[in-house]
Amino acid sequence: MELLSNFSQIEIETPVDKIINQIKNLITSGQLQPGDRLPPERKLCEKLGVGRTHLRDAIKKLEFYGILKTLPQSGTVVAGMGITALEGLISDVLRLEGSDFKSLVETRVILETQSASLAAERRSDEDLKEIERAMKTHMKKVKEGHHGVEEDLMFHLKIAEASKNSVLTSLMLIITPDILSYFKQHDVCGEGRYLAAAEEHEVIFEHIKNQNTEAVALMMNNHLKNIQEFAETRIERFNISTKINKDVLKKGASEENGSA
Repeated sequence: MELLSNFSQIEIETPVDKIINQIKNLITSGQLQPGDRLPPERKLCEKLGVGRTHLRDAIKKLEFYGILKTLPQSGTVVAGMGITALEGLISDVLRLEGSDFKSLVETRVILETQSASLAAERRSDEDLKEIERAMKTHMKKVKEGHHGVEEDLMFHLKIAEASKNSVLTSLMLIITPDILSYFKQHDVCGEGRYLAAAEEHEVIFEHIKNQNTEAVALMMNNHLKNIQEFAETRIERFNISTKINKDVLKKGASEENGSA
């Protein structure tokens, strides 16, 4: 049973994932530059051998992460923000260890708490509609038995947008997606926690709606408590693992010297 826990579920790539990876690779390799326009939808579908639904879903996700943007009369182009979101401050969260990961999580908590407070202060009626729509979409996904990682991210980003602070929103786009993907991979929330998190979203929404800046900041901080606790646990395990590895290497070196 202990050995089995070392294995993780394999996620099969969908056509949408493959399209996204192709576009990402073209951007990181420099073949697609900020401002470059993608080929027409019909030609791109023919080249990729996929249907329009898959292509549109892929483009929608890349727009969501700030990598692409669709302009009236101009089609879909590579956004300048995309390069930062793709390669910027954090290229691969999964490679971060120790205090780096803890700092990353702490930064997210600070950003989220501040954005929630500002959203409660500055939100418009349209902002409330967007936040509520994202909240209900996430709850529906969770009740269907899914993690709802992307829907969760959308809820938090809608709050950031309601803060009317574009820099804060951009930082959220850079930091949050990879953290949530990592937590999904390692099932950080645990069984039953996803529903509890979705229910906490409802409380956060009500505080924003009622413009209660202090209550929403406190609630958001509590909402992210699991993430902070996981970061602390991960660091402890990493430090223990590092110490064991060093001790093993030191012991091996001593034995080798003794037998020489």
